[in-house]
Amino acid sequence: MKKVYDNATDAIAGIADGAVIMLGGFGLCGIPENCIAALVQKNIKQLTCISNNAGVDDFGIGLMLQQKQVKKMISSYVGENAEFERQLLSGELEVELIPQGTLATRCMAAGYGMPAIYTPAGVGTEVAEGKESRVFNGKEYLMEYAFDADYAIVKAWKGDTAGNLIYKEAARNFNPLMAMAGKITIAEVEELVPEGTLDPNQIHTPGIYVHRIFQGVDYQKRIEQRTVRTRP
Repeated sequence: MKKVYDNATDAIAGIADGAVIMLGGFGLCGIPENCIAALVQKNIKQLTCISNNAGVDDFGIGLMLQQKQVKKMISSYVGENAEFERQLLSGELEVELIPQGTLATRCMAAGYGMPAIYTPAGVGTEVAEGKESRVFNGKEYLMEYAFDADYAIVKAWKGDTAGNLIYKEAARNFNPLMAMAGKITIAEVEELVPEGTLDPNQIHTPGIYVHRIFQGVDYQKRIEQRTVRTRP
């Protein structure tokens, strides 16, 4: 099976209008910048995006929102994107906001082959409307379905030609969970090395989950909210 691709454009080939896509990252950390740029350039429409957040106006998923490529956004946090807010309030964008732990666990369930999970998060709130619940040991839990994503697009620090991935620091957030969960997983890495180079004890995502991999370029590694303090 061919896993190594030359660039992001080749790696996202086959993603069509209406696809359901998971996008790794947390804030602007560990997001698949190259693949997002390729999706923007290809101008694929009517996408359902599953991501912890929606980027900012001029970076990350925010670039896709600017081009009206996203039909539905499934996220736990969207507070840094003015265009997202505008589209939400105008009714142009369908939005499903869910607790962050539920988002992570629904990704994990998909990767483990579990159809659903039970969680106490959201019980007694609007999140619970229309959902099945059960009581375990006297406590109520909501049933939440595992995600069903066509593609998972993730960003890793280092990977090998077999698809094994290592994430660095805070980028080890939603990326490992989403890498397990897509029908087709696309990984972009800062450094691509030959198979057998990586220490097996350091690998976070085994290559069995990764279908396409390429070495990315020109990473910006932006900071969402830069805060500094004046020296005394």
